[in-house]
Amino acid sequence: MKEVILALVTGLVVGFLFAWFKLPIPAPPALAGVVGIVGIYFGFKLYQWVAPMMERIF
Repeated sequence: MKEVILALVTGLVVGFLFAWFKLPIPAPPALAGVVGIVGIYFGFKLYQWVAPMMERIF
């Protein structure tokens, strides 16, 4: 949980600094882009969970 809080705080600071210096945001500017990144993460985790089962079958 500590890593999640540190990542959130770091993201907030970086986002604030990017806005302050009027730089483009270093992440997808829309919620759909953020959800896509979350989907990629969960797809990767799903593969890690399913792959051992597939190895036993094939």
